Amino acid sequence: MSRSLEATRERLAPILAGLDHKEEESRDGMLTLRAPQDGVRAVLAGLHAKAGYELCTIVTAVDHDEAPTPRPQDTGGARFEVVWQLHSITSNDRVRVKCWLAGEEPGEAGFSAPTVMDLWPGAAYFERECFDMFGIGFDGHEGLKRLMMPDAYEYYPLRKEFPHGGIEPDRLYKAWDKQRRQPSGGTA
Repeated sequence: MSRSLEATRERLAPILAGLDHKEEESRDGMLTLRAPQDGVRAVLAGLHAKAGYELCTIVTAVDHDEAPTPRPQDTGGARFEVVWQLHSITSNDRVRVKCWLAGEEPGEAGFSAPTVMDLWPGAAYFERECFDMFGIGFDGHEGLKRLMMPDAYEYYPLRKEFPHGGIEPDRLYKAWDKQRRQPSGGTA
């Protein structure tokens, strides 16, 4: 059985003291912390080094464009948020960390989060998936590239403006499949 929310709060209070963050309510009872974009790396590093969170179980994003409920007032108008979920096997507890991103378009200033692959190497794939599906960059991630979609694909399928039916999937897939089946060193 996992630790109670209160026990996790008590354990993390001295570790998080002095770091820019606030606690948020969560429906699932997991401790959820919100940090500013320029301070989230310090919170994550502190949780790794001082609180013993050995695993980063997910890195993902949420697109709040045209959300059915209004965005909270403190978002500064931000549309995207990045979410990290961490697990401590030793303490048997979990924590979720979130931050809003300033930008909205790939390559735009502020449309990135710090990488955590140096803290949790397995997070490299989560970050690549987040980049692939939302276009969100991860500062310091070496080799950040598409994970599932073809490199030349210009769209990000988990963004709200992406049509449910897809965008020219057959043409793009056929071109990619033809290219990957060509023998190396020559043309087909």
